[in-house]
Amino acid sequence: MSEQPPSLFEADDASRPLADRLRPRTLTDVVGQDHLLAEDAPIGRMVAAHRLASMILWGPPGCGKTTIARLLAERTDLTFEPLSATFSGVADLRKVFHAAQRRKEVGQGTLLFVDEIHRFNRAQQDSFLPYVEDGTIVLVGATTENPSFELNGALLSRCQVFVLRRLDATALRALIGRAEALLGPLPLDEDARQALVAMADGDGRYLLNMIEQVQALPAPVDPLALAAAVQKRAPLYDKSQEGHYNLISALHKSMRGSDPDAALYWLARMLDGGEDPLFIARRITRFATEDIGLADPAAVQQVLAAWDVYERLGSPEGELAIAQAVLYLATAPKSIGVYRGFGKARAAAKRTGSLMPPAHILNAPTRLMKDLGYGANYQYDPDTETGFSGANYFPDGMPRQTFYEPTTGGYEAAITERLHHWARLRKDSAPEAAPASDTD
Repeated sequence: MSEQPPSLFEADDASRPLADRLRPRTLTDVVGQDHLLAEDAPIGRMVAAHRLASMILWGPPGCGKTTIARLLAERTDLTFEPLSATFSGVADLRKVFHAAQRRKEVGQGTLLFVDEIHRFNRAQQDSFLPYVEDGTIVLVGATTENPSFELNGALLSRCQVFVLRRLDATALRALIGRAEALLGPLPLDEDARQALVAMADGDGRYLLNMIEQVQALPAPVDPLALAAAVQKRAPLYDKSQEGHYNLISALHKSMRGSDPDAALYWLARMLDGGEDPLFIARRITRFATEDIGLADPAAVQQVLAAWDVYERLGSPEGELAIAQAVLYLATAPKSIGVYRGFGKARAAAKRTGSLMPPAHILNAPTRLMKDLGYGANYQYDPDTETGFSGANYFPDGMPRQTFYEPTTGGYEAAITERLHHWARLRKDSAPEAAPASDTD
């Protein structure tokens, strides 16, 4: 390594893509990842100690994963071996491992960078283990997918996972400044400059690709002209991977937190990302019964009506019905009384096994069953003076238990009052205990 790092822009070749021409030459040139690369940050401390651990770099496209891996190899004097899981197989891995073993024999280390490591299957991932364990390679894997879902536990236990952030507006503006230092001022007015940052959606590579398209446009370029000249980056959303679960979780939490505006935003994000509206309809139906329940019994009716409207109208007209249902759920009173009560009842059912119902609530269609006491002394509640008999409906030998505990909000307030009233009637109708005798 040279004592003085080369200039960010030296040895420029105008035939190369701008993203490659502006690739950082030192770790300090990397933007937006100071939480990992600063001197007092996890990777920064490793570099200062000249000792890298195997790691997984998890982050969105265009945040600098490949560049960071190259610079880590340079800073720690390791041979950089790049592989793409998309185009490589077991034979390629064997060659890399063999070469790394030969280097190790002469005291030279190897940093194996695997792009899109999540695309390797379990057997291929397992092949890394002995070489990571004995120090033959320092593995740096890059992935846009959640490692918890895509990488096996054995490999994860041997690697540290570092989360790279999407580039914020400050980082993207820094990249624009570097591009202008190389190319000259861009023909953008201030509004167009802000629009360019927004259109990049956190992806530095995409931003630089757009700059290549606009640098030759006649000035001044306003947001309308910019939109006509370049294509906005498609939002990140994988309907079968983590983005799918993250956004539906955000929608659920926003509705649960009674924030209709945030709920509408996440709904729009999911629909714009191509999510199936019927998936959303199913999930919000579950929400209506799990998080609202009897606090507002009409909630589930609203969602089912929205589901029916969407199936009749389709997109985009039917999406408005789903939006209406989301707003209803977000603004409805919340209760997990039904959800929690049913969970307690199921746990009790598993504990108690096959206890029979009390005989007085069993039908007696045959004479034998009548002789056995089925249906004897059954009290028909609607025919009682108060409409409530207070009879026991739990199995014989099982004490009465309380599973459902309604809140005091929404419709459940009336249910709470009614249950308290019945509890008083039940207590009043219970037979008094016999007084204790002097000999007891």
